[in-house]
Amino acid sequence: MEWVVKGLPPEVKEELLGRLRRAEGQLRGIQKMIAEDRGCHEVLTQLAAVKAAVVQAAMTILGAQLARCVQEGASSGRSGREALEEFMEIFKKFS
Repeated sequence: MEWVVKGLPPEVKEELLGRLRRAEGQLRGIQKMIAEDRGCHEVLTQLAAVKAAVVQAAMTILGAQLARCVQEGASSGRSGREALEEFMEIFKKFS
């Protein structure tokens, strides 16, 4: 099975791209905060927000991939166990 982001509904894909663009902007802001010697609490708060955005994007993609693995596994005659093992392989890389 190919591990690419495909088959996502357009609205989900746009939401993911928007989330990641915001995280990208937050990272640029964090770089500026560090350059300006801003407080540790402020920087860590922003880093936590970026982390949450990236994790949420990953979970959305992982959920879609799990559904795809199960659906394609069932239609190709593979066992559910095989599909789940394939999914767990990528999930372990993320976690």
